Amino acid sequence: MVDRGLAESRAAAQRLVMAGRVRVDEEPVTKPSQRVGPGEEIRLEPGPRYVSRGGEKLAHALEAFPIEVEGKICADVGASTGGFTDCLLQHRAARVYALDVGRGLLHWRLREDPRVIVMEGVNARYQPQMPEGIQIATIDAAFISLELLMPVVRGWLVAGGQLVALIKPQFEAGRESVGKQGVVRDPAVHRRVVEKILSAASSTGLTPQGVLRSPLIGPKGNAEFLLWCVMDGPVFPLEEQLLALFAAAAG
Repeated sequence: MVDRGLAESRAAAQRLVMAGRVRVDEEPVTKPSQRVGPGEEIRLEPGPRYVSRGGEKLAHALEAFPIEVEGKICADVGASTGGFTDCLLQHRAARVYALDVGRGLLHWRLREDPRVIVMEGVNARYQPQMPEGIQIATIDAAFISLELLMPVVRGWLVAGGQLVALIKPQFEAGRESVGKQGVVRDPAVHRRVVEKILSAASSTGLTPQGVLRSPLIGPKGNAEFLLWCVMDGPVFPLEEQLLALFAAAAG
């Protein structure tokens, strides 16, 4: 694969094989050591656009909302594997600060990208300052409410800074509203959670500009929502968006 220009190194070729993306004469390759004759065709199956499915969620927001990422200084809270970070980079962000309370989670490709500043073992809730002003922040966090993170993130943003946050009802609704296996199924609870976060954002100085349903559900089957805010931005009525959002869910 290296000789044919399909992989940068033997290690990269091995990763492609183990990911199930390599075929020889249309037959899947299961072992990196498989021998291939000079007349046999090696083909790569298309891989995912981003290092994790989170990238598709953020991409959906960037397609729906007029957010210009190119050249911007960004921060990704709850970076984990780096789906949001990867999406920001592919939209030509100048720099991305990738924060996560965990360690060793960020994909190797992103670690090697000079535009990524890795901030591992960092709880964003207790990170009052960043090395420079942030123009676009994203949040994809678990086991913590956005109500606790948004005031901190707001303090990082420059004038006119923007936030895209993934609303996860299972971490916002309260235990009494979360069903078996941590799944929130009631659309009424979804709406209550979204309205609560909209209100919390506004009170923090992050003016909601749009909200939509994530195109992908969470790992356990939870519905998720994407919120776009602008720091001290114009007040934009979202009643029609909410009606359409939850009318579709009810239908």
